[in-house]
Amino acid sequence: MFADLNVFKVAYAMATHAGQRQAVVAMNVANADTPGYKARDIAPFASVYQDSADAAGMRASRGAHLNGAAYAGHADIRILHDQPADPNRNSVSVEDEMLKAVDVMRQHDRALAIYKSSLNILRTSLGRA
Repeated sequence: MFADLNVFKVAYAMATHAGQRQAVVAMNVANADTPGYKARDIAPFASVYQDSADAAGMRASRGAHLNGAAYAGHADIRILHDQPADPNRNSVSVEDEMLKAVDVMRQHDRALAIYKSSLNILRTSLGRA
């Protein structure tokens, strides 16, 4: 029932993206002392979602309806080259990774809030509040 509502698709995509980014941040922290390890990150959700929207193009099932774009489901992990390296050529900054982890937590919380709010709106509109 909820699978066709775009707001639920976007909330799911946001939560999935936050989970993937948290995994990358955790991998960076785990390798903070590994010689030669380069810090990694994934593209922000807005750019990943916009890229998938551009790739999908505009589709319509009826003349008055437009379908939203689907989230690609995964983001490409990229190596951050602009990070200064330690003497062991490791580019992980634990402080930066902590800030990213807080940002990821906020993104995930925002996705859940959007989902819950949309569900409450749907329940209210059906008279089941």
